[in-house]
Amino acid sequence: MGFILMYDITNEESFNAVQDWSTQIKTYSWDNAQVLLVGNKCDMEDERVVSSEKGRQLAEHLGFEFFEASAKDNINVKQTFERLVDIICEKMSESLDTADPAVTGAKQGPQLTDHGIPQPSSHQCVPAAAGSGGACGGATPGAGSPRQPAAPRS
Repeated sequence: MGFILMYDITNEESFNAVQDWSTQIKTYSWDNAQVLLVGNKCDMEDERVVSSEKGRQLAEHLGFEFFEASAKDNINVKQTFERLVDIICEKMSESLDTADPAVTGAKQGPQLTDHGIPQPSSHQCVPAAAGSGGACGGATPGAGSPRQPAAPRS
């Protein structure tokens, strides 16, 4: 599970609400929920009231990664969502690596198909080539996204 906790860099009140929203997420969501803190409207530098450094410090304090973005000008929008997916995939992979299949019921390793040919699980997190991000196998990539699900291994 993942959240993008966003505030408006031109509105101090929205920034001040981040701590409360963070508490709500930690109280009512899964223990391993992943959160990114995003300062939106970075295209409005002349009206900025929350510095990048202040956002970065709060993210560090809360244990979140930090981005600044502009939905209007499409700055860091895709990168923010892709990073959240990458973090979720990393955490899922870590959980599967350390989970006891007898307790969780998790299926690890190749799965047998009706034809008896071992196939990789369809929901694996796949490491990406250097610099290209990662992808969740079995996930549906967004329109026009270069990220594709992992191809079955032969």
